[in-house]
Amino acid sequence: MKRLFLVISFLAAITLSSQQKTFSVEDIVINSYSSLKPTSLKNLEWKPTEPVFTYFDDSEEPKLLVSGSRSGKKELVLNVDDLNSELEDYEETISDRFPEYAWITDKTFDFWLSENYFRYNVEDEDLDLLFNLPESAKDKLVSPTYKNVAYVDRDNLYILNDDEDIVQITSDGTRDFTYGLSVSRNEFGISGGLFWSPDGKQLAFYHEDLREVTDYPLLDLKTIPAGYKLIKYPMAGQTSSIVSIGVYDLLTDKIVWLQTGQPDDQYLTCVSWGPDSKFLYMTHLNRDQNHAQLYKYNANTGEQVSKLLDEQNEKFIEPEYQLQFLPGKKDEFIWQSERDGFNHLYLYNTDGKLIRQITKGAWEVSEVHGFDKTGENVLITSTEVSPLERHLYRVNIQFGDRTKLTVDAGTHKIKMHSSGEFFIDNYTSYDIPLRQRFVNKRGEIESIINDSPNKLAEYVMGEQKILTLLSDDSTKLYSRMIFPPDFDKSEKYPAIVYVYGGPHDQQITNSWQDGKYNLWFYRMAQEGYILFILDNRGTAHRGLEFEQATFRQLGTIELSDQMKGVEYLKSLDYIDSTRLGVYGWSYGGFIATTLMLRSDDAFKVGVAGGAVIDWALYEVMYTERYMDTPQNNPTGYYESNLLNYVDNLNGKLLMVHGTDDPTVVWQNTLLFTKKAVQLNKPLDYFPYVGWPHHVRGKDAIHLYEKITNYFLDNL
Repeated sequence: MKRLFLVISFLAAITLSSQQKTFSVEDIVINSYSSLKPTSLKNLEWKPTEPVFTYFDDSEEPKLLVSGSRSGKKELVLNVDDLNSELEDYEETISDRFPEYAWITDKTFDFWLSENYFRYNVEDEDLDLLFNLPESAKDKLVSPTYKNVAYVDRDNLYILNDDEDIVQITSDGTRDFTYGLSVSRNEFGISGGLFWSPDGKQLAFYHEDLREVTDYPLLDLKTIPAGYKLIKYPMAGQTSSIVSIGVYDLLTDKIVWLQTGQPDDQYLTCVSWGPDSKFLYMTHLNRDQNHAQLYKYNANTGEQVSKLLDEQNEKFIEPEYQLQFLPGKKDEFIWQSERDGFNHLYLYNTDGKLIRQITKGAWEVSEVHGFDKTGENVLITSTEVSPLERHLYRVNIQFGDRTKLTVDAGTHKIKMHSSGEFFIDNYTSYDIPLRQRFVNKRGEIESIINDSPNKLAEYVMGEQKILTLLSDDSTKLYSRMIFPPDFDKSEKYPAIVYVYGGPHDQQITNSWQDGKYNLWFYRMAQEGYILFILDNRGTAHRGLEFEQATFRQLGTIELSDQMKGVEYLKSLDYIDSTRLGVYGWSYGGFIATTLMLRSDDAFKVGVAGGAVIDWALYEVMYTERYMDTPQNNPTGYYESNLLNYVDNLNGKLLMVHGTDDPTVVWQNTLLFTKKAVQLNKPLDYFPYVGWPHHVRGKDAIHLYEKITNYFLDNL
């Protein structure tokens, strides 16, 4: 009995010890994206016709597996060692990461390795090299027929065909005069500059004239003496770029330019080919970003055929989505718009006639996945259940009837089969790290293909709580609190507010909270801090009124809403209201600094990373959408400029910034530092040399040690 007691005591000690692990900085910076990240099926892709998916399994020796559609049974498709033996002839190899790939048929898949584009036949075990590009090639795009690949090399546009013939399309490209690259600093949903026609016979491409755009220097400390490199950085109110669209015809070897007209500084986005490859569709957005017009163009002549729709808003419009044509119908398409206050789907024909609004309600369509086999229904993810959740629906295009296909409360990220008959449901919630399920068109779960363990189970973690507060105008504000593991409401605790607070962001969702920020939250909770996060007005997925509340006054509404959170914290007996801290990065750095300067000393300690200080120093496309120009909104720019509040700094503030930041230029926080010196205000500052907007790798370990210790030492 004594021996049994000792064994039980030993096992209990091991269990207790395993549940007392605390997060290290390495856990936060590195392991949050690797060993502590929920287990998922890597490189998961559907085959095009069979209801079968494949994924990369590196649990033992690397191999590509296929799983049956209903049984969940796994079958080996390809051993990576066998593929590597084929790749030896090309001096290429696949190690622990399988490249991105796409099934072309149910037997063949394509993939890039470096500048080589391969096709592998799993039945014949045959590897073919389809294209070999120069090492300097970038922004490559294979045609739908797989007979050509377009790419940019040394600022000019080229096409390589399957006979290994290279066609140089442009010859006058420079860093000031680009072809085939993304434009407008990747705003308006733009993520590339090449657009193949469906028949693969024409290539549309962006051209951006940046010659009048300001050159901005980034310091280069890698040389002695130090040098600099120039980037194009159009700041708010300054001259913007001139964007145009060319169409290259492979048969005639000619470029036609779309006749987009004036003014020069309009934005051109949502570039979409019609199914018949005869017409291009494109949205024109004025520089004020309050007037969007969709035009139809003749791709052969460049002529403007007609204007299909016209949308205006007194504040701003942000078109981001390409047209989605209905299956088998070259003259009907879905248009996404927030015109009724929420992002919804509208059915138009190519004559510009609105046929019907497909979805409506006080919720948003967040993603369109395609159509079902009949073509009568569109599959969408939306916020209809709650802004904190995402669910899949099948929506009848003619009548608008919706069928909810996901059940469990939480966030469902969908990977749809091309038939619309099956989908992979990547499901997470507050309690579920990741559960991947094979689901049919009726929403019935055929099999669970992956159920990730809780990799944080061995760590001591405090409770989290989701709250709903009210803003000054009674708008619901969702927030989250994380408590110390040994929380005792009879004690007093310091609190740290983490903030982002900007457009296109949502922090509070019913999903598994992983990633470096969340692990840092729990790390600080382990040190005895309460963490608080709130989504203020101006953030995403709550409708247009919520998003536009900050228009022309960035920092003001966010401050008001975040202070509602502070009021709530101060109302709690277990919060030490004299020990409040705040941390944020980028837009969050702007809001964190705002809270340090404009909250009547509510915060004792703050950390601001990569912070915007003066919106006149930020880029045209983003800033003018939310602030107008400095010339037209001088009051808004003055009131948001944090240089005007430096004299209010009484707490401890640490600013950090990457010296090579091309997004929020270093000048922002350097000017803040200069003003603090002039006013003899205490400020702690640390530059991360050579880093852009985010610090990564070993330097990020240093960064998070510094941030953590700053709160431990001062709060």
